[in-house]
Amino acid sequence: MASYLQVENLTKSYGDRMLFADVTFGVEQGDKIGLVAHNGAGKSTLLSIIAGKESPDSGSVVFRSGLRVGYLEQTHSFPEEATVLDAVMPDDLPPESWDIEDRAKSLLGSLGLHDFQARVSTLSGGQKKRIAIARVILSEPDFLILDEPTNHLDIAVVEWLENWLTRSKATLLMVTHDRYFLDRVCSRIMEIDRQQTYTYDGNFSYYLRRRAERMDAMHAELAKVKNLLRTELEWMRRQPQARGSKAKYRIDNFHTLQQKSRVNLEEKNVTLDMGSSYIGSKIFEAHGVCKAFGQTVILRDWSYTFARYERLGIVGDNGAGKSTFIKLLLGELTPDSGHFDIGETVKWGYYSQDGLTGFDESKKVIDAVREIAEEVRIDEKTRLSASQFLNRFLFDPEAQQKFIYKLSGGERRRLYLATVLMKCPNFLILDEPTNDLDIMTLTVLEDYLASFKGCLIVVSHDRFFLDRIVDHLFVFKGNGEIRDFPGDYSTYREVARAEERESKAAVRNLSPQQSASDRREKPRDSSRRLTFKEKKEMETLEQSLDKYSSERASLEEELNSGITDHLRISEIGSRLQELADLTDEAEMRLLELMEKEG
Repeated sequence: MASYLQVENLTKSYGDRMLFADVTFGVEQGDKIGLVAHNGAGKSTLLSIIAGKESPDSGSVVFRSGLRVGYLEQTHSFPEEATVLDAVMPDDLPPESWDIEDRAKSLLGSLGLHDFQARVSTLSGGQKKRIAIARVILSEPDFLILDEPTNHLDIAVVEWLENWLTRSKATLLMVTHDRYFLDRVCSRIMEIDRQQTYTYDGNFSYYLRRRAERMDAMHAELAKVKNLLRTELEWMRRQPQARGSKAKYRIDNFHTLQQKSRVNLEEKNVTLDMGSSYIGSKIFEAHGVCKAFGQTVILRDWSYTFARYERLGIVGDNGAGKSTFIKLLLGELTPDSGHFDIGETVKWGYYSQDGLTGFDESKKVIDAVREIAEEVRIDEKTRLSASQFLNRFLFDPEAQQKFIYKLSGGERRRLYLATVLMKCPNFLILDEPTNDLDIMTLTVLEDYLASFKGCLIVVSHDRFFLDRIVDHLFVFKGNGEIRDFPGDYSTYREVARAEERESKAAVRNLSPQQSASDRREKPRDSSRRLTFKEKKEMETLEQSLDKYSSERASLEEELNSGITDHLRISEIGSRLQELADLTDEAEMRLLELMEKEG
């Protein structure tokens, strides 16, 4: 494979804070690399330097000559008066781009943007993100650099992008906290840890296993160094007269061991072990609730009784009413008709997408927390001061004195989470809690929620997070329709795909595997006969569907056989997803031809 990028001895610091030092790595054609690290370790900074938007303190970044590079930043701006179609057009158009407008419209449609003349100023953050993604794709890059591409996207668009990247031949370097996305798209994982980079050839699941092995080996090596250092220290103390030229090598070795022994392998993670307030048997009940905005129906005569310790996930396309539902529940909006009955012991904790803007930017971190409470109850026996509590969210005494306007996006999220949980709620509502949180913090949050002694509602596009936390879903399908699905998101998605295939087959009143001869027995309108070319296409599609079905069965059998090769498992998962997409496309085209056939 050809070398696409070479990074040599890259170093970057801000003041006395070193992000990474003497980092060296290469990227070859076809690599799909996921970059992971704690918040603040320099992931976005590294991408920005590689993309040429920021300068390193030292080192070099060299791309292969003539390479087209596309860069998706976390934040993006467009001229406010520009239309969607204007904004999506790349500055640097690829060669042979005569059909760029048609391709732009097709791509925007795939991403759920159909009003091409809408002003960018009227769009939501998630819609602007889709424009930015389409703009990068339209530039036809050889090398893609993506910084948190899944933030602010609904699950349907996340899955579309996941499938596109899986099939794309573009080389990829990406930062994302979406673990399913990493697993299904990436073939290599690179971690920034203690100012250095470590690379693992495999997907995210493989990286987790290998990282644990690396940390175990590092702990064992450190223990060995400290034991040896104790022996050498005793020799140094006993043998002052032996410190001549003959023992110089041993003295030098002693100082080298001292340096190695100072390595700090402690991993700093958020500590979440707070208790919750007592919650009674009555939580909330909805009775015939209706809500609409003009012709847009959110809830239609909706009734439901929420159970104690229930864990609910909410999914659906943007604009289907998820946020409105939460605001109705919290009393921030009033139903058009019907009502809610809330239990007397319910104590809300609401982590919202808009909550980050509620901080007074001029205040210090410690002062913002002390305004809420000077002391925090962890359990019946444990109380912490505001400062001690912030330590658990990785705000040490120095960080507590920082002004809020100086905090990074991840630090703001951690501070906001702290202010929500310090009130000891017994009913948590989390609206997109995974945005801007690193994977390590997400794992700790999931552990906390798994043992949370209260009720929980999660609105999220993070499929891994939903799978681990919730026991059923409300699927907002639009026009007031809410489906209550018992199970996690992955189970729902498989069921939904199967239902889609069955629905297509039912419309045809034929199964995808029926033979061409069976179909030709149907009466047809002579004025709408298929052309010879279309008949051949139908036969090809039928053969393809049989082939896809056979391959899928074979792969599923292999997957269920207990194989442990991580690379093969990843390959099978990616191919099964491709086969599902190919089957959907083939069935849809077959349906069109059959309708024409009559």
